[in-house]
Amino acid sequence: MACSKFFSGDLPELLNEIIQYFQNDYKTLYSCILVNKLLCRLIIPLLWEDPFTTAIYKYDFRNYHFIRIYLNNLSDEDKTKLNEYKRINNIDNDLFSKKSNALFNYPSFIKRLNVKVFIRCIEKYLTQIINLLPSHPSNSYLTKSLYELLLKLFIENGANLHTFEAVMPGRHYDYIEYFNYNFIQYPNFICDIRKFKLLFCDDKVANETTFHSFLKYLCLNCHSISSLYLRFSDDTLIQKYLSQMINSQKDLKKITFEGTINNFTLSNPLLSLKNSNCSNTLKTIIFNRVEFYNIVTINEIFEELNVLESIHILNCNSLNSNFTRQIMNMIKPFKLKTLIIDDNEILENSHFESLELLLQKSGIYLENFKFGFEIDEVNGNIESSQLLISITNYCTKIKFLDLTLDDQNLNSALNLIVNIKQSLDYLSIRCHYFESSSIILQNLGQILPSKLEYLNLRLTFEIRTCIIIHGR
Repeated sequence: MACSKFFSGDLPELLNEIIQYFQNDYKTLYSCILVNKLLCRLIIPLLWEDPFTTAIYKYDFRNYHFIRIYLNNLSDEDKTKLNEYKRINNIDNDLFSKKSNALFNYPSFIKRLNVKVFIRCIEKYLTQIINLLPSHPSNSYLTKSLYELLLKLFIENGANLHTFEAVMPGRHYDYIEYFNYNFIQYPNFICDIRKFKLLFCDDKVANETTFHSFLKYLCLNCHSISSLYLRFSDDTLIQKYLSQMINSQKDLKKITFEGTINNFTLSNPLLSLKNSNCSNTLKTIIFNRVEFYNIVTINEIFEELNVLESIHILNCNSLNSNFTRQIMNMIKPFKLKTLIIDDNEILENSHFESLELLLQKSGIYLENFKFGFEIDEVNGNIESSQLLISITNYCTKIKFLDLTLDDQNLNSALNLIVNIKQSLDYLSIRCHYFESSSIILQNLGQILPSKLEYLNLRLTFEIRTCIIIHGR
């Protein structure tokens, strides 16, 4: 009886909360739709929060039918324009159904939008539905037309984004201009964004006036971001707007700074954390391929972040004495949870003594460590082995360990695994040296912890066969 009342809608708030646990379990959600009208009404909005990403990464929607459902909601005027373009260019296939009997206002449900995925889905839809190749002139025109019409459809139907990812492939920077116009006309579409990701693929955008206007508008209107992901070049004006964006946030909990493949200097955006509104909210900072060379107040910035719980450093090419000295001068702990050294240049430009001091200061917090390159056999040095020894001495809580090994650092690595076996959950080892691979295989059976959840081995033997083992 209680169960019957529950599913008949007597406790809608509780039922809705339970459904959220199945947010990414699409098979279960689709099954629940068929149970009754109440579950259907609660689940449909969840399924339509981000159908573009679902189509690209989770399901193979060969006909991209959900786009056709969206297009059925276009105004008669917009449908007439598309049909006229089809007639002029001798396109026979229908972009939308002639009859529309949608039971829900699907365009209003969208919550997450990734610009790159959005455009890619439209291109695939045109390729598969009307057999137009991406290189076809009509495809280019129709892609941009559908992009603009769908965006207009979302906005006019009252959609309110919670996640916005401006991931821009170089050939689509002009698509940002349409955002500028619509954001000004309909600010409610983005004013409640909680997760914002800005990532572009080259420096061309740094000179685009429309992109500067786009950032300026975001700075003035988006103040509720909790997770901010920024990848950008050294362009001064872009850094200025992004610094303003950081400063204007009232509930920023996580921020990721990512540089290009050649790293970038972080000074302005990082300095914006000093005396900012997020000093009592920011819990996580991730640095990926950034440089700290020109920042002389790193310790002062971190001292002002009162609730910071974790710091993650991924391939940052400037962990030298200047950086470490400032960290060592901190009164508060430097809670380094992740250290990834996946590039030979990183180790060459980061003095071993500095890394050792950093581990002395923060080793008790380190949970994720990756050492992902091989030392050259001819020009090799002993610093890789010394680094693993320091990790063994100062870091006892490592849960994730990913190593690329050679003859020089093998013993140090095995000792490290023994030392952290009580906390280790994930282990990945790569080795392309015959003798070392044999030693690894012989010893791992004795030292692996029974609680290990995942093991990934890539070992090479003299028969010139690569053995790959991975799994739970």
